[in-house]
Amino acid sequence: MNKIPITVIVSVKNEALNLPSCLEKLMRFAEIIVVDSGSTDATMEIATAMGAEVVQFKWNGKFPKKRNWALQNANLLYEWILFLDADEFVSDEFVDEVAIKIQDPAFNGYTIQFENYFMGKKLKYGYGFQKSALFKKSKGVYEKIEEDLWSHLDMEVHEHPIIEGKVGVIKAKVVHKDFKNLDHYIAKHNAYSTWEAQRYLQLKQSKNSDLSLNQKIKYGLLNTGLLPAVYFMGAYFLKLGFLDGKEGFYLARFKSHYFFQIQTKVESLKMK
Repeated sequence: MNKIPITVIVSVKNEALNLPSCLEKLMRFAEIIVVDSGSTDATMEIATAMGAEVVQFKWNGKFPKKRNWALQNANLLYEWILFLDADEFVSDEFVDEVAIKIQDPAFNGYTIQFENYFMGKKLKYGYGFQKSALFKKSKGVYEKIEEDLWSHLDMEVHEHPIIEGKVGVIKAKVVHKDFKNLDHYIAKHNAYSTWEAQRYLQLKQSKNSDLSLNQKIKYGLLNTGLLPAVYFMGAYFLKLGFLDGKEGFYLARFKSHYFFQIQTKVESLKMK
């Protein structure tokens, strides 16, 4: 079977639980590169055994972070690049659609939509999740944000890719299902909220207007102090999150608390 001419970059650190399920679904792609940040579990052994190329990345606290670094330094054999995390699993329907759509010369990138799981349950309601994670390497790069080890995150998390030209949408969804426990989820979002608080203050000082509509709404509500409550009401009631049972409630509460963390960390940083 002919391989699909795409390089898949999977960014990892200690992902032995998630990585096997991720990689086994990528075998139809021509090149798979696992970019590791010094894992201490069996991540590297799993990646090598499953035929992926493993590249080590050590962040020095400056630009570029992991994904931009991979674009600049890894041996990428193909023009189209698909960025995935280890807890993101493609389906045959997704791969079939991608194989067709990358042949359209009118598009230089595509937005990917996700089917979200939380505490082991597939969620059908609440706010959806998407990101532009498939694009031509000659036409895209993740945005550069000046930072100095705000939260020790070595990979682009909230940085958005800047893609030259037309960006389409892949309709088939990618499964987002983390096999790690709730403690990991909480710790991860604690680190993310620290980064976002620093980012918010940086944007406020620079008066950066190059933001997406969603970013403008989020930061505007953050400025009023209403973001945690507005998010919960929207996710749980407006977007029918209550129909997902207790897991829908828990996720809406955790995400609204995440925004509360950002809000309080902003106030704390202002006092320094």
